[in-house]
Amino acid sequence: MGNVEVGGDNPIRVQSMITCDTMDTEAAIQQTVELAEAGCEIVRITAPTVKDARNLEHIGKGLRERTCNVPIVADIHFKPEAAIEAAKWVEKVRINPGNYADSKKFAIREYTDEQYEAELNRIRERFSPLVELCKTRGIAMRIGTNHGSLSDRILNRYGDTPLGMVESALEFARIARDLEYHDFVFSMKASNPKVMIAAYRLLVARLNELGPEWNYPLHLGVTEAGEGEDARIKSAIGIGSLLADGIGDTIRVSLTEDSPHEIPVAKALIKNITKTSGSQLSTLNSQLSFDPFSYHRHVTEKIERGGVKLGGDELIRVVVPQANFDKIAHKIDKMGDYKPEIVYEGAEIREVDPRDHGAVARINQNSTPQLVTVRDDVDLPVIAAFRLLAAKLQARHPILLKDTLVRAVDLNGPGRLGSIAPTPDFLARLLTASTNIGSLLCDGIGDAILVQGEEAPGQALRLSYNILQAAGSRIFKTDYVACPSCGRTLFNLQTTTAKIKAATSHLKGVKIAIMGCIVNGPGEMADADFGYVGGASGKVNLYVGKTAVKFNIPEAQAVDRLKDLIREHGKWAERVKSVVPEPA
Repeated sequence: MGNVEVGGDNPIRVQSMITCDTMDTEAAIQQTVELAEAGCEIVRITAPTVKDARNLEHIGKGLRERTCNVPIVADIHFKPEAAIEAAKWVEKVRINPGNYADSKKFAIREYTDEQYEAELNRIRERFSPLVELCKTRGIAMRIGTNHGSLSDRILNRYGDTPLGMVESALEFARIARDLEYHDFVFSMKASNPKVMIAAYRLLVARLNELGPEWNYPLHLGVTEAGEGEDARIKSAIGIGSLLADGIGDTIRVSLTEDSPHEIPVAKALIKNITKTSGSQLSTLNSQLSFDPFSYHRHVTEKIERGGVKLGGDELIRVVVPQANFDKIAHKIDKMGDYKPEIVYEGAEIREVDPRDHGAVARINQNSTPQLVTVRDDVDLPVIAAFRLLAAKLQARHPILLKDTLVRAVDLNGPGRLGSIAPTPDFLARLLTASTNIGSLLCDGIGDAILVQGEEAPGQALRLSYNILQAAGSRIFKTDYVACPSCGRTLFNLQTTTAKIKAATSHLKGVKIAIMGCIVNGPGEMADADFGYVGGASGKVNLYVGKTAVKFNIPEAQAVDRLKDLIREHGKWAERVKSVVPEPA
């Protein structure tokens, strides 16, 4: 696309998106230049109408006058006419198969094979002109499925599943291929890392089945990741785990923050993967202990350590070393849900090299279930080491996951292949822990976790619990799904998200979606309890699940009305003060 090549042996490319109104030409040029200067290699701009799409000509001209040659991607939803206009002026067009030629009504309908084929023919008629124009102009395309905006047709045949996401994209890819157009990239984005990981893995498997001529590049992203530390953790779990498996050619970290903040996170993710994994695809040729295409927790027997139960269907527990426990012992009663639960040195943990067949066999021969982990001096990538352990260990034995196989206190020790040595950079430690532990949790592996790459006990505890929350493994606080800003957004997402968090952050286990517009809103809110969605300029619609229940509420009143809605459904609680470790 333009002067940037994607796929093959090219580096993993970093993308982002500007947040201003596309009709504000000067602001769009300035934000694009700022992203390029921050290291962004591909910039996306929304084009919701033909008028917006036409203005991309002026934005592109202004960028060239400033000698900014970053490729521009037009982001299209709903309007094929806008896509046709945008394709005249940009280097790449992104379309969403869920809404390019379909309107979403959440209708339940059974399609006969003949009716389904007729729908595909209708889509072919709408989509083919764009394909022909992209082919003529020599520009690229992203066929970007979003979990939150699958069409009613796909939902009725395949359900709200990774399979539905894959089939939605393949339908459009087949049309492109029939027209001998191949310059496209796939994406399978979702706000739930487990869904996202499964969808990309399934897509890769399907492409491999179809043959080497189907080996198109992949763009990775977690939609509506939110802001701050939580968003960085969720992005690392979704994007980092796939990169560690050798999947992905471009990435975007979607933050509800100013777009330039996304770039250092994306670059750090790529750097971490380059240093720590070297691709974990083969898992040392072992048989996987989990289904890579759907989540199921690895079932073990229950055991008890220090009065705390783990394994089986118990909560995934947080383990700390004795030294960290001693530093915070005086305030544990005030730590609320951030308490350490098990001390490592007193938990009778069996440490093993998973390649040591004799050591693993001795554990398996033990009639009593053991708590097992990978030994710190094992020279393997973390994810591969624990997958290998899970494959060789009898399922009845619970597993303790680690973020690194190097202790934080061993700062001057030799680096190990198991992970990067601990660094002064908290972001790098956060991304490493989130990628390694989060990936394994999404595989269904793990009954307890130990963050040992972070020396500060408060930060290590907070990081442990936030990883469990982001992976959907243990909910202990309010969960937010918040989209990043773009030109479609109908209110200030950053200030609105801050207001909603200030009012609701004490509601343990409640999930709230904050969406700037309706593109992904109703779909991404399918597993949220409540939704706050821009309906029109200055107006907000409130949702329960994916159903809109309150319409056109003035923005100034919307947060209070959201609180009222939560009360109406019996999920409100008054705030209770507790000590929570401060974010770094």
